[in-house]
Amino acid sequence: MKKVVILILLLIVVGAVLGRGQIEDFYQRFFGTLPKIEKAVEDKIQEVKKEVNAPPPLQAKDESPQAFLTTEGVIKFTNIQREKNGLPLIAENSLLDGSAQKKVQDMFAKQYFEHISPQGLDVSDLAEDAGYKFIEIGENLALGNFLNDEALVQAWMDSPGHRENILNSNYREIGVAVLKGTYQGKTTWMAVQHFGRPLSDCPQIDTTLKQQIENNKVLLDRMITELDAKKKELEQTNRKDSEYNQKVNEYNKLAEEYNKLAQETKQLLEDYNNQINNFNKCVLYSLAEHPA
Repeated sequence: MKKVVILILLLIVVGAVLGRGQIEDFYQRFFGTLPKIEKAVEDKIQEVKKEVNAPPPLQAKDESPQAFLTTEGVIKFTNIQREKNGLPLIAENSLLDGSAQKKVQDMFAKQYFEHISPQGLDVSDLAEDAGYKFIEIGENLALGNFLNDEALVQAWMDSPGHRENILNSNYREIGVAVLKGTYQGKTTWMAVQHFGRPLSDCPQIDTTLKQQIENNKVLLDRMITELDAKKKELEQTNRKDSEYNQKVNEYNKLAEEYNKLAQETKQLLEDYNNQINNFNKCVLYSLAEHPA
């Protein structure tokens, strides 16, 4: 009878040790790829932030002494053009209004008329500073005494690059700023349109999953250390010792907990990867529709 008991115990120990080997394999396969997953997300977001559509600034051909512009009118006539071309209306966004306002004020203050400021800042920098997270961003600039909002938007529509921004089906939101001031000694109007597709338009990545995976990794590391210590104890314990059975049970129990946590972590990683893939597909589809 003793031989049978000992044989059963030996099978349990061997089973636990084999399970440990499988655990190590799992650990290497899944946690070994985690840093690459994180970097893939960061690289993709950086790639997205470089998607900036900024055609050469437009200057008025005909100047009107009665020139008067409004942000509301510019948005209104922009949406009229989109509707004429079968596109959905674009919504005003207060953050983009703020970034456009900052741009027009900066151009008058520093006396330049370019997409890139003397400090090297462009629309993507202004949008980010305003707290606007985007997939795609665009900017239209205009200088001159256009008669009214309709005349300004029509001038942009007559310019291929500006027209493309106005009719870009990816854009969901817009911010506008118009300002009258002195540029190169002349009283004139400047107008800025900031177009954006918000980051929230694509399926979001749950950052709490990443943190939970990292927390589980710490716990699994501790369990591995404890399993190693218990395995050494088993190797140093005489099988006839009364404590041997108890140590075997403790080892198997811990191995079972490890396997359970490892499987839960595997599922978290799969969920995390799926979210990343869905996000990337959304972004890539957007960029494929309107490449820079």
